[in-house]
Amino acid sequence: MPEGTRAVEQTSMRRMIARRMSESKQRIPHFYVATEVEMDASLSALSALNADRTREERVTVTALLVRALAATLVEHPAFNAVWDGDVLRRSDVVNIAVAIELTDGLLAPALLGCEAMDLSSTTTELRSLLARAKAGRIRAAEWSEATFTLTNLGMFDIAHFTAIIVPPQVAILATGRIEPRAVVRNGQIVVRRLMTATLSADHRAVDGATAARFLGTLNGRLQDPDTWIAQLPARAPA
Repeated sequence: MPEGTRAVEQTSMRRMIARRMSESKQRIPHFYVATEVEMDASLSALSALNADRTREERVTVTALLVRALAATLVEHPAFNAVWDGDVLRRSDVVNIAVAIELTDGLLAPALLGCEAMDLSSTTTELRSLLARAKAGRIRAAEWSEATFTLTNLGMFDIAHFTAIIVPPQVAILATGRIEPRAVVRNGQIVVRRLMTATLSADHRAVDGATAARFLGTLNGRLQDPDTWIAQLPARAPA
């Protein structure tokens, strides 16, 4: 060891994170697919929804992403799944884990039954999940039954990043900040508010084309929120 170093005792949470993330990178064949999402329409919809709400009642971008993901996972059930030994198990229930920063680590408890929530109930349940996570009152099922994870660093000065899959899930979505950028539309340079969304996926369960279609559906949904924001997602045929 270099001179002047000292051992730093790790909390039980940090040891658990280290163990699970090491296991994930060693055992899961990750691949990554990213897309740029124009968020202007979604942000305008949020602004309208929040016009008469108090600060504590406002719908957040994270809640909107959870709601859009729930509908997208219903359409693309290959990603709403877990890898169990040599068996892929798809879930009929969408349980989206949301990464939450605490003082000594990162938790990702799940919002259970997202496919049956509208945006208002998603917002309420997400706020409750965050409060209970900080208070150390997460329920057992919220730890063990997640089928997909969202990690959003949009509140920080992070443009994009890739995330490590949380086993036994088969995918995780990482989203960065929403920022104005110059883009070309119909031969003209215009400014759009863009967000980079990066999907990390397990190549044992899905392939690149499947991941591209998943992100395409999510992207389209976020660009046209009026068609779904007030509705429950329709379940795809089995």
